[in-house]
Amino acid sequence: MDSHVTDKGQVRRAFERAAASYDDAAVLQREICDRMLERLDFIRHRPQTILDAGCGTGYGLRRLEKRYPGAAVTGLDIALAMLRVSRGAAPWWRPLLPGRAAAYLVCAELEALPLRSGWAGLVWSNATLQWVSELPRAFAEVHRVLAPSGLFMFSSFGPDTLKEVRAAFSGDGHTHTNRFTDMHDIGDLLLRGGFANPVMDMEVITLTYDEPLAIMRDLKAIGAHNVTAGRARGLTGRKAFSAAVARLEAGRRDGRIPVTFEVVYGHAWKPGPRLGPSGKPVIEIKPERKP
Repeated sequence: MDSHVTDKGQVRRAFERAAASYDDAAVLQREICDRMLERLDFIRHRPQTILDAGCGTGYGLRRLEKRYPGAAVTGLDIALAMLRVSRGAAPWWRPLLPGRAAAYLVCAELEALPLRSGWAGLVWSNATLQWVSELPRAFAEVHRVLAPSGLFMFSSFGPDTLKEVRAAFSGDGHTHTNRFTDMHDIGDLLLRGGFANPVMDMEVITLTYDEPLAIMRDLKAIGAHNVTAGRARGLTGRKAFSAAVARLEAGRRDGRIPVTFEVVYGHAWKPGPRLGPSGKPVIEIKPERKP
């Protein structure tokens, strides 16, 4: 087995445990969500049905509801505990407002969406794709549930993410960070999956910490454990851990320890029907080839 394959059971357990602490530590995830929302200002699209795939505790879910009043919004997450926090964060009076039904919440995986084909006008996914085992399968599911001319908008993390942590723990034969897919590979997968006009871009965000243990605490609080098949199954030994801490300390800049996050943004469309000059769908008729 590939040592970088994602252990989906471990992903679920990690986020179940992190549900209570997630909101206090997920500063970066909220910032990425806000930047994704700003990108929607440049896209002419008014979806009536929205799926937040990987909604976590509901930060993006609530902002999508606010941005698209009257739209039917569904939140999906692999961890039931995350959905429970999301449901508890919604004000009790929200469903009483005209056109403001409570969002539906679904516990499921992105690779197997329990939703009917052609349902969604927008599939939104913030900082979730890096936890997916099979991106082609996930993209196929997103493509299936999108309506024609529907929009898929997402963010993920690229290969330079946590490079300082990866370097600090290298050399023991185990993986210590998750696998992150290059944005060019994501774009290629979208095209092969039938999406049209994919747009990809990337930015590097650097967080800084007072001391190495604060990095580990933050990653644990948001459920960002190493969930690869090649991870060490026991605790890292004291000697190895001390050496990793020393490497992180050696990377201090201006008194702080930097940690890199390569943030990948993308969007693509499910093609709509081709229309002729009359506005009616074009149906291609190809001549039968004679043997």
